[in-house]
Amino acid sequence: MAASGVRPAHHTRRGFRNPPGSARDHGTLGHLWVILRYLWLTRHVPRQPEVPDGFVLPREAVRDGLRRHRGIDSVTWLGHACFLIRLGGRTILTDPFLGDYAAPIEGFGPRRFTPPALRLRDLPPPDVVLISHNHYDHFDVATLSHPRFPRGGRMIVPLGLGPRLLELGYADVTEVDWHHALTMGGGSNAPLRVVATPAVHFSGRGLFDRNRTLWCGFVLDGGGKRLFFGGDSAFGPVFGEIGQRHGPFDLAILGIGAYEPRAIFRVSHATPEEAVEMGRLLGARQLVGMHYGAIVLSGEPAFEPPQRLRAAARTAGYADEDVWTLRLGETRAL
Repeated sequence: MAASGVRPAHHTRRGFRNPPGSARDHGTLGHLWVILRYLWLTRHVPRQPEVPDGFVLPREAVRDGLRRHRGIDSVTWLGHACFLIRLGGRTILTDPFLGDYAAPIEGFGPRRFTPPALRLRDLPPPDVVLISHNHYDHFDVATLSHPRFPRGGRMIVPLGLGPRLLELGYADVTEVDWHHALTMGGGSNAPLRVVATPAVHFSGRGLFDRNRTLWCGFVLDGGGKRLFFGGDSAFGPVFGEIGQRHGPFDLAILGIGAYEPRAIFRVSHATPEEAVEMGRLLGARQLVGMHYGAIVLSGEPAFEPPQRLRAAARTAGYADEDVWTLRLGETRAL
């Protein structure tokens, strides 16, 4: 609730809603129908697709890339929406899904067809962990509850996710609403500013908890660089507002997968072409595609998204070197 006592526009009596101008949400009853329709429309989609040669870096190459970039602002793709970001002397981990299944029960639901780039024993301890929403492929309890997952970092999560993290044994947990800004300083590191931003998505881990917790993206500002991590989002005019309010950005990390059939996913995920337009509205100088190449969630060919991203970005005036379609485990300097 806002300080004036007036409920923010995206708050409802029982949860949250998307920003104005977003595609209309399916709703709880509609969501049940969508699940059945999704299962029918994607029944022939291979769940373990063929992986292109060179897409997955060997584990030693991943570790070597991290070593070579030690002390350098950089981005490492660990898979799906999980990135290890080094910015201004700090290590930031996004949406830590490092398990094998995106499901409530191990062994059921979507299974990875590529491994995470790092297993927990090799994961550098993060200073900050950002979680964009509570879907199983972003808020992975198997990863977060594992004894080897580092517990010392600050957890920054949207409204409603804090209690579950406290149950899992995390002490430094901060819940954020849209446009909530946090600044971390101290020591020899440059200050790091984190801002939660709106996204066009939904939340829920079961059939009857839809939109009870919030979803968001994040602005990361530190070491003289400004990054945008989009979490999961469909396209919407809110990205122009984010660009005006928080941009421009040196780099925008945006979801480009899980978009077909459009009748189902247009309310929650962007196409690669829409991701380019989101990047343009954000004022992003460079783009990184994510949210593909790990698990099958939708009907498009598994490795179509990066091809469409590059083609759309070229049409929009981005130079090829400013559009990153990383290999799994690849580290690039900012």
